[in-house]
Amino acid sequence: MTQRIVATCDVKGFIMNVVVLHGTLSSTPVLRTLASGSVLASLEVTTVVEGVSSSSPVAWFDPPADLGFALGDAVVVTGSVRRRFFRSGGSTQSRTEVVATQVVAAGKRRQVRSVLARAAAALHPDAA
Repeated sequence: MTQRIVATCDVKGFIMNVVVLHGTLSSTPVLRTLASGSVLASLEVTTVVEGVSSSSPVAWFDPPADLGFALGDAVVVTGSVRRRFFRSGGSTQSRTEVVATQVVAAGKRRQVRSVLARAAAALHPDAA
């Protein structure tokens, strides 16, 4: 059974930045501690849309201590898109990535429904 969550909104006056990815981890998650003390999990999520694969870098700040994900796991990610700039090799470079608010195993249907409902609610805050 396929369940579809449909979210609609009147975009007049709204600025939205809501991302939902459903795909597989195409690399092993990398954890690192930042100078601020926050932990950053770097994920690479590959999605397939109409037979075309696309990989998206995902930054997940302060994930659970036991990340519990590995290469090849199916996941659902909700968050927003961010482009950041940084200096490397004497030049300014940029990276566009998804900043995750939540990452759940795609097989955990109840959790997936919950995170998708929250993402849908973000599309129309007055409806909540």
